[in-house]
Amino acid sequence: MKRFVALLATCATVLGLTALTAPQAAAAAGCRVDYTVTSQWQGGFQGGVKVTNLGAPVTGWTLEFALPDAGQRIVQGWNATWSQSGSTVTAADAGWNRTLATGATVDLGFTGTFTGANPQPAAFTLNGVACTGSTEEPPPTSDDDTPVGINGQLHVCGVNLCNQYDRPIQLRGMSTHGIQWFSQCYNTASLDALANDWRSDLLRVSMYVQEDGYETDPAGFTSRVNSLVDMAGARGMYAVIDFHTLTPGDPNFNLARAKTFFASVAARNAGKNNVIYEIANEPNGVSWAGIKSYAEQVIPVIRAADPDAVVIVGTRGWSSLGVSDGSNENEVVDNPVNASNVMYAFHFYAASHKDTYRATLGRAASRLPLFVSEFGTVSATGGGAVDRASSVAWLDLLDQLKISYANWTFSDADEGSAAFRPGTCEGSDYSGSGVLTESGALLKSRISTSDNFPTS
Repeated sequence: MKRFVALLATCATVLGLTALTAPQAAAAAGCRVDYTVTSQWQGGFQGGVKVTNLGAPVTGWTLEFALPDAGQRIVQGWNATWSQSGSTVTAADAGWNRTLATGATVDLGFTGTFTGANPQPAAFTLNGVACTGSTEEPPPTSDDDTPVGINGQLHVCGVNLCNQYDRPIQLRGMSTHGIQWFSQCYNTASLDALANDWRSDLLRVSMYVQEDGYETDPAGFTSRVNSLVDMAGARGMYAVIDFHTLTPGDPNFNLARAKTFFASVAARNAGKNNVIYEIANEPNGVSWAGIKSYAEQVIPVIRAADPDAVVIVGTRGWSSLGVSDGSNENEVVDNPVNASNVMYAFHFYAASHKDTYRATLGRAASRLPLFVSEFGTVSATGGGAVDRASSVAWLDLLDQLKISYANWTFSDADEGSAAFRPGTCEGSDYSGSGVLTESGALLKSRISTSDNFPTS
């Protein structure tokens, strides 16, 4: 992985096929740019750019730069509105990131094509003002000690999630809230805190389909998901792409949308080894046969582009293995999804779901590969008081069975399940203990303990 850093007088430029953004249009302050080549292949590569505003706040930005050859192309970009005319590339703010406070950052990403040597962009301007400065390359860093660096491409072996050494592992991490409501909570500072302070193994990206989500702006939400996948990967974390179906509960209602979405994200992220696909969040009001039919139509779409990734399939009764509908794990055991590298979702909320649910999980874990892709320390509403005793009992059981989990939620929602106190995401401090709720403090204390991933 290559990293470049620049500190400029008015804004920054970076060598490589990319677009940068800088927040100062006319003031003599500056910005910091961190540029990473995240992957490269014959004739193309993918890059990521983090820009830190060192000047006064700015609202609305447009970056232009020139490629040395009109045959060089930006193929796809995210977190900005991209266009290219001849050799001139333009990247304008995406609306939701148009304001950059002093010290704030914005992450951009792109894929591009080239022939011969990588092109050297030139003549960068921000809001019409020329960007000048130089670049320097810091000593190379190693990502070998990150969860992805150690474990590599995951796969299902028996009833376990296994790493590149064919050893069972447990991933522990956090789920976003709906990114249509809490996008401000997912930025460089918060993900740095999740990776470095929480020592999280994964970020679950919760993209609602209804509820003002994907169906309102498929391209925009797909771009936002891809960006968060990149941000997780840059920090060595796995990313669970959650197609968050909730209402209506029958995932077949969104079958066409699911095929479109997963065809896009699988093709775009197929070269990564940190992506897990969760194809239906909490099926409800639908039979297991209906869920299985949906899964067996969506999984081949993913496999066509990304044949190796793990896929999580939701289960009946809000992903309770049918318990919340009066059933149990036998319906899945007796009629599993006809696909490999598949795990089954189990969700619980500690104050509402106790002994019966724990007993079901304990039985099922010896017969099915399970992934707790969502759980809360509070009631099933997402609110109320933390049930610490039940939460600890659940976490101890998951640790004992090596079942991976993502806690709901890494957000500052005004509800008991949120990890941060309300208003936290309006600032930039996600590391101090003072910003954590009771639930957040409990989960951070559990997630931040050593993983001890096996490598032999």
